[in-house]
Amino acid sequence: MKESTQIIESFSKLTVLIVGDVMLDSYIWGAVERISPEAPVPIVTVRKKDFRLGGAANVALNVAALGAQPILCALIGDDEDGKKLLQRLHENNISSEGIVTSNARPTTVKTRIIASHQHVVRVDEETDKVAAADEEMYLLKKIEHLLPKCDVVIFEDYDKGVITSAVISQTVAWAKQHKIPTVVDPKKRNFLSYQGVTLFKPNLKELREGLKVDVEASNQNQVERAVTTLKEKLQADGVMLTLSEHGVYIDLNGEHIKLPAHEREIADVSGAGDTVVSIAALCLALKLPPKDIAALANLGGGLVCQHVGVVPIDKQELAAEWGDLQKK
Repeated sequence: MKESTQIIESFSKLTVLIVGDVMLDSYIWGAVERISPEAPVPIVTVRKKDFRLGGAANVALNVAALGAQPILCALIGDDEDGKKLLQRLHENNISSEGIVTSNARPTTVKTRIIASHQHVVRVDEETDKVAAADEEMYLLKKIEHLLPKCDVVIFEDYDKGVITSAVISQTVAWAKQHKIPTVVDPKKRNFLSYQGVTLFKPNLKELREGLKVDVEASNQNQVERAVTTLKEKLQADGVMLTLSEHGVYIDLNGEHIKLPAHEREIADVSGAGDTVVSIAALCLALKLPPKDIAALANLGGGLVCQHVGVVPIDKQELAAEWGDLQKK
């Protein structure tokens, strides 16, 4: 087992290709002082607005926060929101080299209106239609060009149509040619399309929907059987199943390991999956043993849940807690 700080510091040597659905998380904060005379709804007086990187772009933020270099391959719209997203990438020193701009689809924006600490409503501006043939072609050209200089590939799938079966199969084939591991954070549409990937990382809800099985997190036999079935269907090297408050289970390289969740004050689970897949991918690129991959990813996912809102992992906090765990 590598010394704790050595593992975390080794992340800075890595470059990560992130293929998937980027989005802009828009926040409107305000106060409710009266009800509308037009309908029985609150009137929110706006105090502050903010735009943050979301979806696959939040994975890029996590990768960067861990010290590695992220490269995003994604589709955005030729619109004002797309420009805002590119601006946020630039502000966070994240490469936009793999971004394809489309005039046929909008940039995905999720606007959350928060009044007096209450989440009042969310407004989504998006399409989930499958990428058009020309969009797919341009995206694959970017991936083919950028992939050889990367150490690991993350598929960050939010079912918005950017990741197609052709994008999956061709990217996995190129990655295998270059001996680059592939990691998947899946959603429902492409769940069983990720054939031959290195590590597949669903949560329990995604596993149940993807395999159409009933699995209880507390039933270890059910968990193990479902993961074995999934691994066989995908012909994947490994599966890491996140089980929320029940921890994480990994089946990789002949090892089958269940780790409990760490007891914490949970403030917000938003974005925890993005952190988990980022850490798991970096650990896989470093060829760490399955137990370390699961333990570090599990630790990081718990840490971000202590913060309100979607926030990237704090590298120093992760290193400190990992060091404490190693001493026990």
